[in-house]
Amino acid sequence: MTEKLRKRLITVLKIVVSAALIYFIFTKINLKDVVSTLKDSKPTYLFLGIILFILSKVLAAFRLNLYFHQIDVRITQLSNLKLYLLGMFYNLFLPGGIGGDAYKGYVIQKKYQSGTKKVVGVLLLDRLSGMLLIFIYICLLAMLLQQPIFQDIKWLVTFCIPLSLFTFWLLNKKFFSYSMPVFWKSLGYSSLVQGTQLICILCILKSLSISWDVVEYLFVFLVSSIVSVIPLTIGGIGSREVTFLYGAKWLELDANTSIGISFVFFLVTALISFFGILYHFKKPQLETVS
Repeated sequence: MTEKLRKRLITVLKIVVSAALIYFIFTKINLKDVVSTLKDSKPTYLFLGIILFILSKVLAAFRLNLYFHQIDVRITQLSNLKLYLLGMFYNLFLPGGIGGDAYKGYVIQKKYQSGTKKVVGVLLLDRLSGMLLIFIYICLLAMLLQQPIFQDIKWLVTFCIPLSLFTFWLLNKKFFSYSMPVFWKSLGYSSLVQGTQLICILCILKSLSISWDVVEYLFVFLVSSIVSVIPLTIGGIGSREVTFLYGAKWLELDANTSIGISFVFFLVTALISFFGILYHFKKPQLETVS
C-alpha cells in the first residue's frame, strides 16, 4: 500500500467514524430542543465567549513560540500567530491533507534547519503541556463534584495532581532537556490557555441561560477536550459530542443542553479556524527576531 493511498483510507475512515457518531447522537437527542436552545442564546455572552476563545489561541501560540526559541527558532510572535492560525485551518478543514502540526513542523524545519527531532519534540511538548493542564483542571473540578464516586476517590484525585506534574517534569528533563529553562513558564501559559477556555464555556453557558450544574458541564467539557484529541474523527467532530452525551447521562445532566453546548463550541472553533484560509492562499513569511 502506497503512502498516498494509506492517507486517503485514513481520511475516509475518519469521515465514516465522524458521520456515524453524529448520526448516533441525533438518534439519542431531540434535535428540535437543541435548535430551540441555540435560538434562544444571548449574543452578548456568545460574542464574549468568541473573544475569550481567540485569546486562548493567542496564548497557546505564545506558548509554542517559547519552545521554538529554545531550539533557536527565533520566529517573531506575529509570524508564529499566522502560522498557528493556518495550522488550525488545516486541522479542521483539510483533514485529508497535511495536518496543522505537521505543516508547522515542515516549514519551521525548512527555514531554520533546527533538526527534525527537535522540531517534532517541541510540537509534542506543546500538546502535552496543554493536556497536562486539562488533566489538572479535571482533577480540581472532580474534587468539587458531589457525586458519591468522586467523593470516594477525592484523595486519589488530589494525589494525581502533583504526580502528573512530577511525571511531566521528569519527561522533560530526561528526553527534552533543552526545554527545561521554560518549563514553568510554559505551564503558566497552559494554565492561562485552559483557564481562558473554561471561562469561554462559562460565557456559552450564560448565553444559553444555563445557571445550574455549572461545575458538571465544565468537567464534561474538559474530558471531551482530551477525547477530541484522539485522531479517530475529523477535527474531533462527533467524539466531543458523544462525550457530552454520555457525560450528561453519567452526571444526570440534560442531554439536549449538553449537545447544544458542544455544538456552540464547535461553531466558535470552526469560525476562528476558518480565518486561517487567508494564509492558505498566501503563505505567511516567517520573520526572525532581530
